[in-house]
Amino acid sequence: MNANEGQRSSQASGSGDAVRIDDLTVSFATDAGAVKAVDGVSLHVAPGEVLAIVGESGSGKTVTARTILGLLPETATSSGAVVVSTDKGDVDVVTLTNRQMREVRGPAVSMVFQEPSTALNPVYKVGWQIAEGLRAHGKLSKKEGRAQAIDILRRVGIPDPETRVDYYPHQFSGGQKQRIVIAMALVLGPRLIVADEPTTALDVTVQAEILDLLRRCRVEFGSAIVLITHNMGVVADLADRVAVMYNGTLVEEADVSTLFADPKQEYTKKLLAAVPRIGEGTVQARERLADRPKGWAESEPVVAASGLRIQYPGRIGQKGFVAVDGVSFAIRPGEVLGLVGESGSGKTTIGRAIAGLTKVTGGSLQVLGYEMNGVSERRFRDVRDRIGFVFQDPASSFNPLLTIAQCVAEPYIVHGQASNAADARDRVDELLEAVQLPRAYGDRYPHELSGGQRQRASLARAIALKPPLLIADEPTSALDVSVQQKVLEVFADLQREFGFACLFISHDLAVVDIVADRIAVMHHGRLVEEGTGEQVLSVPEDAYTRRLLASLPVPDPEQQAKRREALRELVGEG
Repeated sequence: MNANEGQRSSQASGSGDAVRIDDLTVSFATDAGAVKAVDGVSLHVAPGEVLAIVGESGSGKTVTARTILGLLPETATSSGAVVVSTDKGDVDVVTLTNRQMREVRGPAVSMVFQEPSTALNPVYKVGWQIAEGLRAHGKLSKKEGRAQAIDILRRVGIPDPETRVDYYPHQFSGGQKQRIVIAMALVLGPRLIVADEPTTALDVTVQAEILDLLRRCRVEFGSAIVLITHNMGVVADLADRVAVMYNGTLVEEADVSTLFADPKQEYTKKLLAAVPRIGEGTVQARERLADRPKGWAESEPVVAASGLRIQYPGRIGQKGFVAVDGVSFAIRPGEVLGLVGESGSGKTTIGRAIAGLTKVTGGSLQVLGYEMNGVSERRFRDVRDRIGFVFQDPASSFNPLLTIAQCVAEPYIVHGQASNAADARDRVDELLEAVQLPRAYGDRYPHELSGGQRQRASLARAIALKPPLLIADEPTSALDVSVQQKVLEVFADLQREFGFACLFISHDLAVVDIVADRIAVMHHGRLVEEGTGEQVLSVPEDAYTRRLLASLPVPDPEQQAKRREALRELVGEG
C-alpha cells in the first residue's frame, strides 16, 4: 500500500473514531507489588484530529499512548478497551496477540519516537529502513520500495531525496532525522500517528518546521494524531483538543481554546502557570542590576572573550570547521549571561572552551585571569576547582553505581578536600538542603530520583567547591514545565546566595529571559546580537533573532496562530 492509498482508506473510515479508549487501566508488577500507572482513562480521537495528552513525568500519558501500539513490557497488565480503526474494521488491541498486533502497526497506527537517533538504525541507509516497513506488510520489489521511500522523503521535506535516500542517519541533522522518523510512520498511510515528545530535543526553529510538517500530515495523509508532550506552546500550536493527566488519571479534557482560556481544574491551572513566557524576566533583571555594588560595571570580568575563534581540525586533505568565529563578550562577577542559538551555532563550543575542554585556536579568551589561547593542561588544572559545570542530562553525568551523596562528594575528593564520601557527608547534606532536597536523598541512587531531583543534585555538585564561575549547558531542556520552574527557582536562589557568575546555554528564549542578566545570540559561529533581555527580546535588531522569537511557540492558541503567520513571512523574506 502506498501513501496515497493509505490516505484514501483513512478518509473512507471517517464515520468512526481513529482510536477509542474505554476505561483503560495499566499496572506494572514490581518487587514491592503492583504499581498502577493508568487508572480508568477514557479518550477518543476522530479521523484527522489532533489530541494532545499532557502532564508531568509519571502522569501516565506515555503509557496510555504506548498501549495503543501494544508496546507495553511483559510486566504490564492492562484492562479496558483500546479500539483502533483498521482496514478490516475496529479491533481491540488489548486482546490481540503479538503476531496480530504486528499487522496493526504501520497500516493502522504508527509511532514517532522522541529521540530519532535511537529510533534509526545507524548501520542501514534511511531508504532501506523506510522500505522495510513496506516490505513487512506486502510483497514489494527493491525498485518499488526505493521509489516509495524517495517519494515519502520528498513529501516530508528532505532536500534532494533521490540522492539522500542512500545516506546513513549520521549524515542528517537532528531535525532531518526527525523528518525521516515521521516519513517511516507515514509511508503505510496510517489512520493514526502517536507522536511521543517529537520536538523535545529540537531547537525552536527546527521545532517549528516539525510542527508544520505534523500539521500537514493530517491534511495530506488524513491521519489523526495523538501528541504526547509537556510543552504547552506546542499544544497551543498544533492540538484540536487537550487531555490533562495526573497520577494516572484523566483530570480534564477540553478543546484547545477552552482549556487555555478557562481551565477548570487546579492542576491544569498550575501547569499553565508554570510555563515560562517572554518578558517575565525583565523585572527580576532590573532588580538584580539595582542591587549590584557601586563600581561593579568596571570590575574585572570573570570571563572575557575578544575575537574568539575556535576551529576543529578537518580530515586529511580537508579544511577544518570553524565553530566560533570572531566572538567577543564579557561576564562580570555575579552576572548571568544567557547564550542562545540553534544547534551548531557554537554556543556549547564556547562553554567547553571556557571549561578548558576545547582548544582555542584564535583571538583571546580570559577565564578567571588565565589566557586560554595556548594554555597548558598543567597550568589550567589549578583553575578547574573554580569552575562548576551543570550538564543537560544528569542521568548520564552521574555514576549509576554511586549514591547521590557519593556523586555530590566527588569534587571534594578529586580536589583533595576530603578523603572519601563519608568524610564529606556533612557538607554534602548542607548542599542537598541548599538545592531543596532532603538529606535522606543522599543515600539514594540516581535512578531512584526524578529528572528534576537529579538536576537539583547536579546543581549541588556544581556548587560544592563554591566556584566563582558556573557553566550550565541546557540544564532544563528535558524537564516538564512544572519541574523546570522549580529547578529555575532553585538556580536563582543559589545564584543570590553564592554570587557565582554563570554562562547559561539554552535554545529556550523564555527560560533564558528568566535567569539571565544579559542575552547573547549566536548564529553560525558568530555573535549577532547582545543586550539585556528587554533589549534583545522586545526590540530585536537582527533578523535571525526575530526569527528565533517567532519560532518559539507560546501557550495561547490565538496568539500562536498569529505568530505562525509572522514566522512564515520572516522565512519568506529570508
